[in-house]
Amino acid sequence: MSRLTWKGTHYYEAGLDRGVLYAPSQPGVAWAGLVSISEAPTGGDAQAAYIDGMKYVQFSTLEEFKATIVAISAPAEFGPCDGNVAIQNGLIATAQPRKTFGLCYRTLIGDTLRNDLAYRLHLVYNALAAPSTRSNNTLRDSADTNNYSWDISTQAPPLTNYKPTAHLIVDSRYASPSDLSTLEDLLYGTVSTSPSLPTPNEVAALFA
Repeated sequence: MSRLTWKGTHYYEAGLDRGVLYAPSQPGVAWAGLVSISEAPTGGDAQAAYIDGMKYVQFSTLEEFKATIVAISAPAEFGPCDGNVAIQNGLIATAQPRKTFGLCYRTLIGDTLRNDLAYRLHLVYNALAAPSTRSNNTLRDSADTNNYSWDISTQAPPLTNYKPTAHLIVDSRYASPSDLSTLEDLLYGTVSTSPSLPTPNEVAALFA
């Protein structure tokens, strides 16, 4: 046994890149216009039960993954996920039933020496985007881009031996390099395979 010390490597997490959209029945496509993804899970509140005025058990409620996506643009494949359906020849119908989608993105991990020491892969499943407010402003002497924003909720798919979850994280600092490479070949595609989002159980089996 030894006394605790606070020396050593200090990590921080910052940055966002390599966004990928997985629309229904389509291969994944790069989402190059991502500005931010703000994760905002709901639920997980502490609940308690009492007998004779004494707390005898406490537990947390079911948690749901939610987030807000901000982007300067979105892939064309995101249209049906945003309720926009192409009719023909550039004609688009809005307010159509929204389709669920999958999402993958990276957050970067740095230390005192560099800001790209490692990264964390985030896999999001069964996301559903909600309508959002959009402002269209007149042009001025300085160019201002319009940022689009979508609040998303999710429906968690099953994960054997664990509670269902719609959000998986893979940390490159601890993952096997070969397993991580195999997963990224699935997520990003290769010269012979299309990008795809493996299920939580498939990811778990890969890292077993």
